[in-house]
Order: sequence, then structure tokens, then C-alpha cells
Amino acid sequence: MLLGVRQWWPYYAMMAPGLLFFFIWHYVPIWEAKMAFENVRIIPPNIWVGLKNFQVLFSSPIFHQVLLNTLIISGMKILFVFPIPIMVSLLLNEVRNGKLRGVIQSAIYLPHFLSWVVIAGVFIALLSPTDGAVNEIGQAMGFQPVSYMTNTGTIRWVLVISEIWRSAGWDSLLYLAAIFAIDPQLYEAAEMDGANRWQKIWHVTIPGIVPTIATLFILNMGLFLSADLNQIVNMQNDVNASTIDIIDTYVYRMGLSTGEYALATAAGLFKAVIGMILVITSHLVSKRLTGKGVW
Repeated sequence: MLLGVRQWWPYYAMMAPGLLFFFIWHYVPIWEAKMAFENVRIIPPNIWVGLKNFQVLFSSPIFHQVLLNTLIISGMKILFVFPIPIMVSLLLNEVRNGKLRGVIQSAIYLPHFLSWVVIAGVFIALLSPTDGAVNEIGQAMGFQPVSYMTNTGTIRWVLVISEIWRSAGWDSLLYLAAIFAIDPQLYEAAEMDGANRWQKIWHVTIPGIVPTIATLFILNMGLFLSADLNQIVNMQNDVNASTIDIIDTYVYRMGLSTGEYALATAAGLFKAVIGMILVITSHLVSKRLTGKGVW
């Protein structure tokens, strides 16, 4: 083992910052998860209260609404956001002109490097009911202006569309890499059998990237109850807060605004446990249906 470390030390050195980040921000805080079972006091020691914090949490109507919002928003993202990078990668793979494909890739990758602060500003400007481009086009077609950012019926769709715009191009990279790894002889054999481009996509390309799709779907299920805190915080306002308030914003609010550290920790621990259950369940289902999983 020591010989292997000496031989590959440059690679271990490159891994070190990432491993250190995960150790500090993901493993060290696990010890403090015990606060979910305690009554946190300014002057220690804390008092052990068992499941009392969870009882308070699950009996709260606010948490019920927050959980419902999280499930709806995350469900919409799984249904409408997750498949888009797959489609984008399939379409990009069919572009034969290398320069054109490079231009398209540069254009759709760019939003990934923008912060949610910038993206929220762009969408607020585009969807403004007074001078936003979307409403101006709608009015020119005879529609009444809509305040998309404050309308509880549209704000969740704004979250979905902005997520697609930001992540679809970048996330398609993994699927493109999987497509490029497919043996070219499979395409040649399909061509000899008389398959057209659509048939090659359906019978060669898609089956070739099923393991990647299955793995990323399982990992996404682990983050199902996250729903992207940064996006919500920047899109949220006093009018739409009740519709897009999620578990992460609840934890943020309870922990930092009201000082209910034990309740916030209980909510965070609940989310983590559900995420683990979803990962294991989706892995087992994927193994049963496709023969592929995370392990």
C-alpha cells in the first residue's frame, strides 16, 4: 500500500483539497447531528430530550407545507429537468459539423458558470410585468401581462425553466462522454443491418448510456429533498414564499434567524435520512430493472 502511495502521490496530492473539503464540511458536522436529540443551551452541557424535537417538527403545520413544497418542486425537476441533458447530448452527438457543435456547446455551457444571483436578476428582468421581454411579446400577441415571479401558479415553473437553462448544457457533458465511449463497431453493424439514424440512436446510443443514466438518476434521488437552496433564496420574495419555501430554507431560517438550532438540525437530519433511503431504494430498483446501479 505504501509503495502505491509513493508511486501515485501526485494524484493523491490533487485529490487532497477535495477530500479535505468533504471531511471538514460533510464528515465533521456529523458529530453535531446529535443536537437533533438535545435541548441546545448557550452554556453547555446540552440536555438530552430524545425524539422531542422530531415530534415538534412533525406536528408543525409550517413544516408540513415546507415538506409538500419540497416534494412538488423536486418532483417537477426530476420529471422535467433530468431528461433534458440526455436529449441535449443525443442531439449534439448528431451534429456532424465540428465548428457548429463547438459554438452550440459553448453557448449552452455558459449559464453553468453564472451564479444564481445573476440568473435570478436575468429572469426577474425578462419576466417583469411592466417591461419584461416575455410579457411584451405576450401583449403583442393579445395576452394580459402576468407577474410570473409573484404568481404562485407560475413561480415553480420559473424554477424549473431556470434550472434547465443553467444546468442542461453542462450536465450533458457526462452523457456525451458516455456516448463517445460506445464502440463505433456497434454503429457500423447497425448500418450494415440497414438502421437509419433514429434506429441507431434508439438501439445503440441509448442502451449504451443506460448505466450513466441509472447512476446519475440514483445520485439525483439522494438530493431529492434539497431542491437547490441557492436558487430558492434568490427567487423567493414575500408573495411567493409560501409556495417555494423548502426544507433547506426552513433549516436556514430556523437555524440562523430564530436560533432554533435543535429544530433545524432535526429537519436537516430528517432530510439526510430520507435521501439515504431514496438512494438505496432507487439503486435496488435500478439493479432489478436495468442490471445497473451505483454499486
